[in-house]
Amino acid sequence: MLRKAHKCYGSVAKSISLRRGYASHPPKARLNIPTDYASTPLLHHSAKSSLANKELSNEARNGTTSRINLFQAVNAALAYALRSDQRVLLFGEDVAFGGVFRCSMNLATEFGDHRVFNTPLSEQGIVGFAAGAAMEGMRPVAEVQFADYVFPAFDQIVNEIAKCRYRAGHNADSMNCGGLVIRMPAGGVGHGGLYHTQSPESLFTHVPGMRVVVPRSPVQAKGLLLGAIASNDPVIFLEPKILYRAAVEHVPAEPYILPLSTAEVLKEGKDVTIISYGTPLYACQSALAAAEKDFKCSVELIDLRTVYPWDRQAVMASVNKTGRCIVVHESMVNAGVGAEVAATVQEGCFLRLEAPVQRVGGWSTHAGLAYEKFNIPDVTRIYDAIRTSLEY
Repeated sequence: MLRKAHKCYGSVAKSISLRRGYASHPPKARLNIPTDYASTPLLHHSAKSSLANKELSNEARNGTTSRINLFQAVNAALAYALRSDQRVLLFGEDVAFGGVFRCSMNLATEFGDHRVFNTPLSEQGIVGFAAGAAMEGMRPVAEVQFADYVFPAFDQIVNEIAKCRYRAGHNADSMNCGGLVIRMPAGGVGHGGLYHTQSPESLFTHVPGMRVVVPRSPVQAKGLLLGAIASNDPVIFLEPKILYRAAVEHVPAEPYILPLSTAEVLKEGKDVTIISYGTPLYACQSALAAAEKDFKCSVELIDLRTVYPWDRQAVMASVNKTGRCIVVHESMVNAGVGAEVAATVQEGCFLRLEAPVQRVGGWSTHAGLAYEKFNIPDVTRIYDAIRTSLEY
């Protein structure tokens, strides 16, 4: 009996050992393979490419670059903001120690613990303190350690920060939360599970009075973060944490500000428009490259960058040209950013549409640890959406 059991368990063990891990891909996979960040056209792989960006200041375009990753770009932006404006404060859980993702590394040493400091583990307290500091004329940068934990601070954000200027009436110029930035790492990493995977940006896009920004790369992170700190509106700044170390490119050494609420056309096309932001843009790029080869089509790719208020004019101009629209985001598809984009496109581009607007987003469920990759939009799902749109 024991021998039979041993044989049985041995076969089970053998079959388990033959299974591939959840984070791997089949050996002959064509679409769902890991992003090659060293070659993707969404990153600047040379100083010449980086400095050719027309949105840069003249000083930045005529300067040099450093090849750095996204968390280093965030660190550079924070250092410049602290150095150039005494009103800037930086605080959050473990921020003085460099932060979980090292975004504030060495800043407490340079600027002192009166400007860069740790807080208790209280998101409501962190954000409430930031609101008060902003109303007193400071430019606080508050870090919520993970976007998944921002919800205790929701009342402070929605009922205080977003409404402050409106509530002040004639005193709005001197009583507002402009200059306040709430930074938070967001999105999946492949193993984050329930509490380190969420992308809550759509929850904030329903609230007037603030901006919601999601950068896709180190160049974007530096310029958009400096733009957020300089803005006279409070800003929710979500940093895709899987890109902190994965995305590496040449970033201008000089400071520069990129415009908020302005989309960027990453690749021009004439048959289909894909609209996305943050990490999914890399899957979109891989999908459109395969689709253009297989279907002999031309795909336009747009990065929203700011998801509220978003650049309606740029999106509608593109869809009126191509006649087809696909919106891709990592957060759940229900009531997501894609729903708002789809409704706006339907209203503004109806007579030019050749196919229904499609949304490719996370499934309307929680992120299971071992099944996270099945929840987040992948290259195959985006590729299929392109084919469906072309064949409609």
